[in-house]
Amino acid sequence: MASTQKSLKEILDDQSNAKTSPKKIVGYISLILVIIFAAFYLWPGEESDEYTYTTETVKSGTLTVTVSATGKLRPTNQVEVGSELSGIMESVFVEENDRVKVGQVLARLDTAKLNDKVEKSKAALIGREAAVIQSRATLSEVSTQLYRLRQLQKLSNGKVPAQSEIDSAVANVRRARADEKSNLAAVEQAKAELRSDETNVTKATLISPINGVVLKRSIEPGQTVAASFQAPVLFTIAEDLAQMELLIDVDEADVGNIKSGQESYFTVDAWPDREYSAKIHRISFAAEITDDVVTYPTILNVDNTDLSLRPGMTGTATITTLSLENRLLIPNAAFRVNFDSDLKTKKTKTSVFGLLFPRSKKPKKKINIEQKTGFSKLWALTEKGPIEMSVEILAVNQKYSAVASGTIQPDTKIIVEASKKRP
Repeated sequence: MASTQKSLKEILDDQSNAKTSPKKIVGYISLILVIIFAAFYLWPGEESDEYTYTTETVKSGTLTVTVSATGKLRPTNQVEVGSELSGIMESVFVEENDRVKVGQVLARLDTAKLNDKVEKSKAALIGREAAVIQSRATLSEVSTQLYRLRQLQKLSNGKVPAQSEIDSAVANVRRARADEKSNLAAVEQAKAELRSDETNVTKATLISPINGVVLKRSIEPGQTVAASFQAPVLFTIAEDLAQMELLIDVDEADVGNIKSGQESYFTVDAWPDREYSAKIHRISFAAEITDDVVTYPTILNVDNTDLSLRPGMTGTATITTLSLENRLLIPNAAFRVNFDSDLKTKKTKTSVFGLLFPRSKKPKKKINIEQKTGFSKLWALTEKGPIEMSVEILAVNQKYSAVASGTIQPDTKIIVEASKKRP
């Protein structure tokens, strides 16, 4: 058993050799060098406070303020032609896109039943007129009889005839006169029915009420027209497509800046590279609310002499509300530069752990400041560096702001963007 166990001296010698192993010494030295390297390069320091600037020069020019809106093109006058009568469509004489004139026949219903009603009305009128003749003959007869009775009474000094006979004769005359009037009224009624039936015959022929172009035809020969409750629309006719209207919806924030007579222009998808001129004709006082958005319908007059525009096209209109000439113009981006914190030197502390395991950076919030008239601040770049200035804004459009002269000099370099230089 003593032979299999190490002595105390041998154990101590093994431990001493293990502590002084060259491999372990090299490992310790390497660890120390890594720590020194990390401490040297990862020690907290200051970020660079040097910036690069993007500038634009203040220039003189014309500032145009516009309002944009979208709408649909339509004819200045559009008429829907329908039928008051029911029946079978016998003939249709026009197609879509055909030009028509006032009084031109568009279509015709089958008039067989209507003609029969006219003949019946004529026969009824003849019967009523005959009844009038008969009633007049009766009136003449009873009137003569009454006259004779009164003559006889006069000659007999009132002895004959009896008074009851005279009273009966008077009543017969009055009844005959009433019958005559009743028959005369029946004649007038029969004439009215005849005129109505004859009018229905004319209504069976559909004619154009205006000069224009047929935009839509909704009937074919042989189809049945049912006009029981309302007149069905069979044709849609547009008058003079050389003059059209653009109906746009103007936002409530912009409606105060537009007025009748203002010039504008618009574009359509069919001709994206062409601008059409237009003029505001009418601004509605009645508002339209869609998804809590308030707009006001506005009509623009459009010249379409070349007939390149068609009803139903979508037009995007741009209305000029203000034009300032010979004004100093400054890009709106200059008023959105935030130097309150960016231009100040900041020391940022970063731990070794933080650099070894960095957090994801949150994106910077984009500063979106709505430009308004009045005094505002911006930064100008001089030889000494950025300086803050105050200017008076007179008007603003989508890109530039017009400022009052005297608050800033022309050719001044204005900072529109600033970014830190990376070390």
